[in-house]
Amino acid sequence: MRKFLSLLLGMGIGSLIGALIAAFFAPITADELRQRWQRQYQRALAAGREASAQRRAELEKELEDLRAG
Repeated sequence: MRKFLSLLLGMGIGSLIGALIAAFFAPITADELRQRWQRQYQRALAAGREASAQRRAELEKELEDLRAG
């Protein structure tokens, strides 16, 4: 388990370093890059909320079916 957590930590740090390097060498301005990241974040957040709402509805229906017998 400890090795797995170390792997995840290493991957996270590597991803962060890669993102920073990409930001410094990107052929677009910092404002454009920030706007792109914000759009991607908003899309991911909306997708997560949609998936959460869908799963909640599924679980509520399953609970209702179990209660009904």
